[in-house]
Amino acid sequence: MKKSLLVISMMLVLAVAVVGCATKGDLEKVQSQQMLTGAKADQAAQDAQAARAAADEATLKAEAAAARAENALKMAEERERIADEREKRAEEMARIADEKAKKAEEMFQKSMKK
Repeated sequence: MKKSLLVISMMLVLAVAVVGCATKGDLEKVQSQQMLTGAKADQAAQDAQAARAAADEATLKAEAAAARAENALKMAEERERIADEREKRAEEMARIADEKAKKAEEMFQKSMKK
């Protein structure tokens, strides 16, 4: 009885050991899953790098646009200043012309009195 019990228990231990061990198919499945996970991680890293490059490019474009806008603003302010100076000059010329016209009118009036 002891021998048969020992043989049965040995067979159970062997069966458990064989069932508990990973088979070649299981190992291949785990390796394929690891490879798939690694490929996904590589793709995610590439996508992140591409996104970073696109963000850097967008930042450069935004900085260039800001510089152009600032330059345009400075040019507009300069043009406005020049226009103001021309307006003042035109007003001065008009004032001088009015004074000359008044003098000419006065001289005409004096010559008419004579």
